[in-house]
Amino acid sequence: MASSSVEPESEENITGVADKYNVETAEILANSALHLPVAQAAPIYEQLLSVFPTAAKFWKQYVEAYMAVNNDDATKQLFSRCLLICLQVPLWRCYIRFIRKVYEKKGTEGQEETRKAFDFMLSHVGSDISSGPIWLEYITFLKSLPALNAQEESQRMIAIRKAYQRAVVTPTHHVEQLWKDYENFENSVSRQLAKGLLSEYQSKYTSARAVYRERKKYCEEIDWNMLAVPPTGSYKEEQQWIAWKRLLTFEKGNPQRIDTASSNKRIIFTYEQCLMYLYHYPDIWYDYATWNAKSGSIDAAIKVFQRALKALPDSEMLRYAFAELEESRGAIAAAKKLYESLLTDSINTTALAHIQFIRFLRRTEGVEAARKYFLDARKSPNFTYHVYVAYALMAFCQDKDPKLAHNVFEAGLKRFMHEPAYILEYADFLSRLNDDRNIRALFERALSSLPPEESIEVWKRFTQFEQMYGDLDSTLKVEQRRKEALSRTGEEGASALEDSLQDVVSRYSFMDLWPCSSKDLDHLVRQEWLVKNINKKVDKSALSNGPGIVDKGPTGLTSNSTTSATVIYPDTSQMVIYDPRQKPGTGISPSTTATGASSALNALSNPMVATGGGGIMNPFDEMLKATSPALFTFLANLPAVEGPTPNVDIVLSICLQSDIPTGQMGKSPTTYPTPIPTGAARSTSGISGSNKSHPTPSGSSLKQSRDKQSLKRKDIGQDDDETTTVQSQPQPRDFFRIRQMKKARGAASSQTGSASYGSAVSGDLSGSTG
Repeated sequence: MASSSVEPESEENITGVADKYNVETAEILANSALHLPVAQAAPIYEQLLSVFPTAAKFWKQYVEAYMAVNNDDATKQLFSRCLLICLQVPLWRCYIRFIRKVYEKKGTEGQEETRKAFDFMLSHVGSDISSGPIWLEYITFLKSLPALNAQEESQRMIAIRKAYQRAVVTPTHHVEQLWKDYENFENSVSRQLAKGLLSEYQSKYTSARAVYRERKKYCEEIDWNMLAVPPTGSYKEEQQWIAWKRLLTFEKGNPQRIDTASSNKRIIFTYEQCLMYLYHYPDIWYDYATWNAKSGSIDAAIKVFQRALKALPDSEMLRYAFAELEESRGAIAAAKKLYESLLTDSINTTALAHIQFIRFLRRTEGVEAARKYFLDARKSPNFTYHVYVAYALMAFCQDKDPKLAHNVFEAGLKRFMHEPAYILEYADFLSRLNDDRNIRALFERALSSLPPEESIEVWKRFTQFEQMYGDLDSTLKVEQRRKEALSRTGEEGASALEDSLQDVVSRYSFMDLWPCSSKDLDHLVRQEWLVKNINKKVDKSALSNGPGIVDKGPTGLTSNSTTSATVIYPDTSQMVIYDPRQKPGTGISPSTTATGASSALNALSNPMVATGGGGIMNPFDEMLKATSPALFTFLANLPAVEGPTPNVDIVLSICLQSDIPTGQMGKSPTTYPTPIPTGAARSTSGISGSNKSHPTPSGSSLKQSRDKQSLKRKDIGQDDDETTTVQSQPQPRDFFRIRQMKKARGAASSQTGSASYGSAVSGDLSGSTG
């Protein structure tokens, strides 16, 4: 019953094209297979592993299912399929468990087979950063071997010593524990001998431990449970690709300074592990193969390319790279076979495959072989104009045969007269021959057959040709004909027929040299854009900031501007300073001469009414009605803000100098601060230094401010003059406490009840208010 519900789902999601690499579905299927009998789970595992052949966790589940039923033959077969392509420690530990189980009752022969299995495992995954438990298990196994005589005991001790010495120079998670165990082992055998051996391997162990700490940083960035799927461009995949690249670069640097053979073995191991997760990345396969080739191992590089083509059979890049390697080492037959593999399917064969095979034949077999293939393959459905152009240029540039090249272009013209790109390539070839008569004939023939909407580039090239090779009359005639032809393709209509200054610029420019400045050129392009859109409803922001595009006009003129062709940028010249009192859309700056507390509160509580003289009440007014009189006065004393954020120092000064009641909790104040005098003007810019009006400070506030300035200078240790503004002064170390102490001392002597902004900070801001 369970198998009937799982198997159809697995066939649909795993073998289906759309969800073939659906990781979530694969995980669900693998978990469901754990609860099935091995006979029913096997087809599910086979389907999973056909899609994810390097998924070590699926292989491990599959193997353990057969081990659970003691099917040794099936288990051995599975291990032979997966071990060498899945260099993951948990899977290999599963393998050694199986070997020990099989040979545990076979005496000396079984012990020898187990030892060989351990050596086989350590030669493949012994350099893994997580291989510490494997080394410990191997050493424990060696210690458990019986020794019937002194010779066997000596051999056993030598084997244990060698295992320890290999383990302590391998950067693993357990390298420190292995070193301690090795020290104990040597000391237990002979303290005199231990001193020399330990001193010999101390530096190697120290180097391995340092490399382990560095390698650990790179390994921690890798997701070791990730399944190999084709790249989709997701952030996680890119991060994993970067993490593996970093680890490979680290290993290639040979940080442990070991011998070349050992270093290369470690790099190969890292590449093999990387391919378990980046199995569908052609660049990893290519890097692996080229690294082998540069290291002098051509045979290994060939094997890597063969595996790569098996993993990615549709990758033309890898086939060309493989063929290039074969050709460079003189294996022409093998390289030709790779090229022919791209041409076997006549329906899916690309024009590029034809071109590259023709070039290969000319390099390896000569001109006649390339010509014969070209003539034979012309009837192929994918034999596009690109092949004609490539073969003609090969004959002209490499074979020095302009006549053959001309004949090839003419033959192709009969089939590809409707291709503007082919016309332009043919015109370029004739330009190299300086054959102006045939160039004009080619343009005339092409323009007579091409529809106007497809002839834009051909007209442009014809105009440029006349500007370069023709006289003024012929140039003007071609330009006029071009305008007439292209005026029927766009919406500008008759406006395209008019002469413009852009035509002059186009005629008298050369390469990146222009008969005007870049500013003039941008202006002309904008005018051209406006002419095109003169009858359209254009957005105001686009007009104020120009076209915001780089467009090719009738003359082919383009701007030097790097403005995007699709992005419309804002007009920054219309930016204004933010003010919360300003009515949206009015563009009128708030008044800076408002006087009295009522005007200040109106400006604060209802910005639209204060600036617009009417309007709907702001909800902020309702909040102010429930505010205490002291807080109400404090809000009235707050300065105008030029920008979204007030100056914190000024706000703190107002807070400390305001006479907000400070009675005990639970006692309501009996008096409130004296209201602001009606004639006092409220400052709107205490730090800008502008000529806005400021209030006249009272005598008590001047004295209070002078005392504060004096105290501030004594505490800070500065010698600034009295014109220093609040912003320019460095803040004291305990600014808030100093102001609190000053407020407590001045509360008894200052009984005026003044809470105006001018009296609070006039001493500190004298430089900016003067």
